[in-house]
Amino acid sequence: MNIETAGHGTLIIILVMAAVTLVTRWGGIFVMSFVPINYRTQQFISAMSGSVLVAVLTPLAVNGDNGARAALLTTAIVMLLVKKPLPAIAAGIIAAALFRLL
Repeated sequence: MNIETAGHGTLIIILVMAAVTLVTRWGGIFVMSFVPINYRTQQFISAMSGSVLVAVLTPLAVNGDNGARAALLTTAIVMLLVKKPLPAIAAGIIAAALFRLL
């Protein structure tokens, strides 16, 4: 299926993507309304965020360029030292920019 991006095609694509996003977000909330939140479920939900982060960053570390690796390493070190995400993310961005500049 192809949608032309000329005319109203782009708007249709954006609206479909917005609808899919809303349905998945609201669907998750609807499904979780039937799940009792006990200690084990809470542990599972907490572990999911870390596993998603690892799943996103691992391909970047393996297949990315050295600038990406420098950013990941810098972010990890600053996060371990400062324990605040915003300075760690900023340091990672700066590290990648400096590495690619040089």
